[in-house]
Amino acid sequence: MKVILLFIVCVFVRYGYSQMSAETDTLKAQKDNIITAATVLKIENLGIKVNSDLAELRPTISADGNLLFFICENHPANTKYNSVSNSQDIWFSERDSMGKWSEAAHLGYPLNTMHYNAVYWISPDNNRILIRGAYTEGGYLGKGVSLCTLTKNGNWSEPNALRIKNYHTYDRGLVSGATMAHDGQTLILYMTPEKGSSYNDLYVCFLTADGSWTEPKSLGKKINGPEQDEMTPYLASDGVTMYFSSNRPGGLGDNDIWMTKRLDKTWQKWSDPVNLGSPINTENWDAFFTLDAGGEYAYLTSGFNTYGESDIVRVKLLEREKPNPVVLVSGNVYNKKTQQPLSASLIYETLPDGAEAGNAVSNAIDGAFKIVLPYDKNYSIRATADKFFAVSENLNLDSLIKAGYKEIHKDLYLVPIEIGQVVRLNNVFFDFDKWDLRPESYVELDRVVTLLKENPAIEIEMSAHTDSRGSDEYNFTLSDNRARSVTEYIFSKGIAVNRIVSQGYGETNPEVPNDTDENRQLNRRVEFKILKN
Repeated sequence: MKVILLFIVCVFVRYGYSQMSAETDTLKAQKDNIITAATVLKIENLGIKVNSDLAELRPTISADGNLLFFICENHPANTKYNSVSNSQDIWFSERDSMGKWSEAAHLGYPLNTMHYNAVYWISPDNNRILIRGAYTEGGYLGKGVSLCTLTKNGNWSEPNALRIKNYHTYDRGLVSGATMAHDGQTLILYMTPEKGSSYNDLYVCFLTADGSWTEPKSLGKKINGPEQDEMTPYLASDGVTMYFSSNRPGGLGDNDIWMTKRLDKTWQKWSDPVNLGSPINTENWDAFFTLDAGGEYAYLTSGFNTYGESDIVRVKLLEREKPNPVVLVSGNVYNKKTQQPLSASLIYETLPDGAEAGNAVSNAIDGAFKIVLPYDKNYSIRATADKFFAVSENLNLDSLIKAGYKEIHKDLYLVPIEIGQVVRLNNVFFDFDKWDLRPESYVELDRVVTLLKENPAIEIEMSAHTDSRGSDEYNFTLSDNRARSVTEYIFSKGIAVNRIVSQGYGETNPEVPNDTDENRQLNRRVEFKILKN
């Protein structure tokens, strides 16, 4: 998705203000020296289209590795350039299919204001960002973190603060910040709870049903040591591996980047933090570490042989430094009836327990989305929008844990709640040659129950279908029994028996020819048709 084309507000070419023409030869010579040094030390400078003769800080990379936000200090295009204090504004660059970064551009209002500005996190779908400061409808309130969403006109919405319980009880120092897990449900903060202290601790908050966040909870003594400065956390796409900056003993200099792994769901038990060593860490102050979903390259700030005071670089990680592999699922959300793209909320749940594993949103213009899924789980994925019923998709990653990082394309469809519309239930499961429902089917069928309860006038036909293997009589009997099993489950949840007609069709209504294993799987299905609304 060409996100950069959507950021039309206040774009400035930086070297127009940095007297590039007078310095081009010098920069080229420096670049040659940097590349030579980087080859030895595994450091790759992102080049003069991203970096300048000023200070570039705090990179934040998208899950697909193609969108980069960062801070540029004291640029003439910055919002408070003429201020006595340093100006820190958000800039961005996009990487093309050849791996080349575009000319860095200034991201204007409402993300850049007269205050210090930064992007803390990009959602995997590239449709939401977490920024520094608390805002209400664009108005600055003070310390905190705010969320912005990409709108239909391709610009970012005005930022609105996350509602974190008792936040200001904990954030009492000069420095604070945050990141978010890619599930959109877990927030990691660094703050100073004691006034006058220069030490930060790391905390976790969780999204609640009403959209607010729980009170910050310390990540425990393994992470937060006495008189240690823990800051700039980054939680990798696996939701388990965390990187953070700390001045704890055992470092190479001042603050270094450390890696740890979460050991359980309490967020209190962690593996012993490991120093990532050189060249990621130096004798200087090291922080601002971020990864794409592939986990192969780390992006960070470096002061080594730079064009300016500091530059954005990337480093190829060793195997022991990488997070656990994940799957990046991309696709588009469509109206099943019209085939037009839709803006929708996405929910993915684990099966059979139905626990919500994360959320996302699709792009308001083309319906595009991306989500990151850790291995070793069976997932149901669906989009949600008012007056539509979702065709959910199943993605079983139980057996693919050793496959390494993968990218999968899977489109999602929403069916308008209208007479004659047919909804396929992809997450209804039976054992081979049987019609007893497997427990992982209940999450899907409970959504049908909810639809019928919320729309008491709706009546449906519940049908089951087979492929062409087996006799006509066998296939009809199997499909009829499966349709009855589904219907009886829904009746058991309090739905009146006169609202559902059960029908098995055997092999008589194939969606596609029964000529391949993939097509036969498509023809084996359970679906319902809206008869009355």
